[in-house]
Amino acid sequence: MSRKTPIFIPEGGVIGRLPFDGRWLSEVSPTRRVPSHGTDLFGTTYALDFIAVDDDGRTAPARSLRTVLTTEPPELFYAFGRSLYSPVAGTVVSVHDGEPDHEARRSILTLIPYGLSQPRRIRRGLTAVLGNHVIIQVAESPYYVGLVHLQRGSVQVSPGERVCAGDQIGRCGNSGNSTQPHLHIQAMNSPDPYAAKGVPLRFDEFRQRGPEQGAPWSLCEQACPEQGSVIARL
Repeated sequence: MSRKTPIFIPEGGVIGRLPFDGRWLSEVSPTRRVPSHGTDLFGTTYALDFIAVDDDGRTAPARSLRTVLTTEPPELFYAFGRSLYSPVAGTVVSVHDGEPDHEARRSILTLIPYGLSQPRRIRRGLTAVLGNHVIIQVAESPYYVGLVHLQRGSVQVSPGERVCAGDQIGRCGNSGNSTQPHLHIQAMNSPDPYAAKGVPLRFDEFRQRGPEQGAPWSLCEQACPEQGSVIARL
């Protein structure tokens, strides 16, 4: 039986606390590949995507004919509207709010044309990709953390405001380049995603288990969540 080759994630970067409560699926993580999103563009080299799930690992209560054929309202998904917290102590350097939360997509019939429209969103500029977002400079550090795809009208902080780890900064949404409500989070070496290089992001302590129902929990410290795992704060 072949063994998966471990992905090398450099030491250093940013260590923070998980920015949410409850159980979330690590949908995209640099533990699977680097760059995690297939590109270094916008400082996304070590970025992570998290989707809230229920006890059975579902991202929404049920599937229907609409799930197969067309788009769905973002309010259907567990992640939508969930509180998000600053993972670090620091200073807010950039905020954007006002982008709409668009319809969610699980159907291959809607995902294919959406994927083909990606170059057009990139040409429209950063807000079309990030949607509503907050960027925080980590205290006593040259690094920054960005929380992306927030719910319109939910951002609770302003540029220049100092925050502590655990302060609420907004709610999870489906704005920008997002196919269903989720949190995209990344650490980088500049507040300008056009110029930034991604740096590793780890979390101080959390529980992690496989996606299978009944899988055992393990304790992780100063680690990056495994792609495909379900994680929760202690």
